Amino acid sequence: MNRRQKHRLYRILLAGLLLIAAVLSPLEGWLRFFAFLLPYLLVGWEVLKKAFLNICRGQIFDENFLMSIATIGAFLIGEFPEALAVMLFYQIGELFQSMAVQKSRRSIAALMDIRPDYANVYREGQLIQVDPEEVEIGQRILVKPGERVPLDGLILSGSSTLDTSALTGESLPREVGPGSSIISGCVNLSGLLEVEVQKSCEDSTVSRILELVEDSAANKAKAENFITRFARWYTPAVVFSALALAILPPLLLIQSWSLWISRALIFLVISCPCALVISVPLTFFSGIGNASRQGILVKGANYLEALAKAEIVVFDKTGTLTQGNFAVEELCPEGISPEELLETAALAECYSDHPIAQSLQAARGRSPEQERVGEIEEIPGHGLSALVDGRRVLIGNEKLMEKFALPCQASPKPGTLVHIGIDGRYAGYIRIADQPKADAAKALRELKGLGVKRLVMLTGDRKEVAEEVAARLGIDQSHSELLPQDKVKQVESLLRSKTKAGQLLFVGDGINDAPVLARADIGVAMGALGSDAAIEAADVVLMDDSPAKLPLAIRISKRTRGIVLQNIVFALGVKIAVLILGGAGHASMWEAVFADVGVCVIAILNAMRALRIKKPGKD
Repeated sequence: MNRRQKHRLYRILLAGLLLIAAVLSPLEGWLRFFAFLLPYLLVGWEVLKKAFLNICRGQIFDENFLMSIATIGAFLIGEFPEALAVMLFYQIGELFQSMAVQKSRRSIAALMDIRPDYANVYREGQLIQVDPEEVEIGQRILVKPGERVPLDGLILSGSSTLDTSALTGESLPREVGPGSSIISGCVNLSGLLEVEVQKSCEDSTVSRILELVEDSAANKAKAENFITRFARWYTPAVVFSALALAILPPLLLIQSWSLWISRALIFLVISCPCALVISVPLTFFSGIGNASRQGILVKGANYLEALAKAEIVVFDKTGTLTQGNFAVEELCPEGISPEELLETAALAECYSDHPIAQSLQAARGRSPEQERVGEIEEIPGHGLSALVDGRRVLIGNEKLMEKFALPCQASPKPGTLVHIGIDGRYAGYIRIADQPKADAAKALRELKGLGVKRLVMLTGDRKEVAEEVAARLGIDQSHSELLPQDKVKQVESLLRSKTKAGQLLFVGDGINDAPVLARADIGVAMGALGSDAAIEAADVVLMDDSPAKLPLAIRISKRTRGIVLQNIVFALGVKIAVLILGGAGHASMWEAVFADVGVCVIAILNAMRALRIKKPGKD
């Protein structure tokens, strides 16, 4: 417990001892009154103060007001032990709530620790520590073993392993070396790294992630909005009902005022909506905190709640379901040597970070001479055009060859074909193959087990490749040879086919899927570590490349939503039952305490169950 929680606990214990002493003492009259008033003020002063300040601000009807008026009223009619017990148990419930919130925040607090405190920069020949915000793009920083990487950049020298667990939830270190990209928030485990900064502090991965987490509380789930609206009308309604219960029966039936005032006070205590107002947001907060610990960033409780209703899940192929680590499988030249075909293709793609371009560079085996390349023009959805050694080179898919009227070959073997044209003549193709991720098939089976009705794959790859991957993974439906705008059209068509209550999820690698991520009901960016487009466009960000995180996210969502419904039904059910008994005179102040504080504590403990989902297949 923190210092404030300890102080509250000490006050509760002291007030409890004084309550026992006051009950057992033979004091009468004013002495007995003050014997109960002292512990009452000790444990209830904060509640009375909050109620007074809220009334001054015009915020009258809240749980502090209900607790204050009920316990003060109990004092006025001589029910001293009951008044003190109500306030004492209310503070016990508040302590439980505070501890539960603290526990559920640990995951997010651990994530917030990824913010670096300093960066090592050379200035005037000396290595000094400065605030990461003072470092400019292009400057060189030094990351020592054991230090957290302060800014995104490119490694110039040094090799090491990085601990990315704070970002991805995975404990396996990542090997890096010269030429590797490095992102802020990771911990350098072994070697000394010299890094060229490529992003400012405000645009770094750490800043984007922390902003996402900090803003997540602003997006409330439907259940939270319901409780907020419910409390706004419910609280004044029960206050006026209690007032009517205290006044009308004595006036109309000419019965004892003290009897009906006592029942009205019991009615007020019972009706306090603490269990709902506290437990529902706490449950969603616990679910978001658990997801954060697993490397799943959810932008708000509304998205966490919606994940439970996933009906159609649409996947991008490359980098999402497949490894994205392409390898050259076959060279098929026409009129030139295989070596020249590969060299021309690698040079034309030398400025690209696309996995296919990287596979061409790896197959060639040496760094590209970029001075041999010029006038590069991207042709979206087709490929690119570039000048290589003064020759016009076209490299891309079959649509690119058709666009420039170059007849091309097809391959009977599975894989992605990269066609090359040189100076208006078809020069052959390179077949590149990709493999499904190891856990992709299992993850898709789990999605089916969680109630997802349709699994769809959208890709710009050839039909033969798409069909082979879909068959291997158990995809229900695949659409191939799609341009980015075609993917949006397919998603819009699928949106029209789903049920009204169902949700459509699109899962992409976050590099070129931003339009589709934004169009889906829920956009899920997978393997989006360091991808600005994904963090901006997606509603849920899976911080590593594992498809298994998606069923885990849905499982957390379903458990969280289930706990919320349990708490709503339980709290309302108990309160309605005891309210009826209290109004009829069959419930004492002690039953009222249970209906309020007891129900609240049980709901809080139930809400904390949302923190206990750890791995796929385990609750």
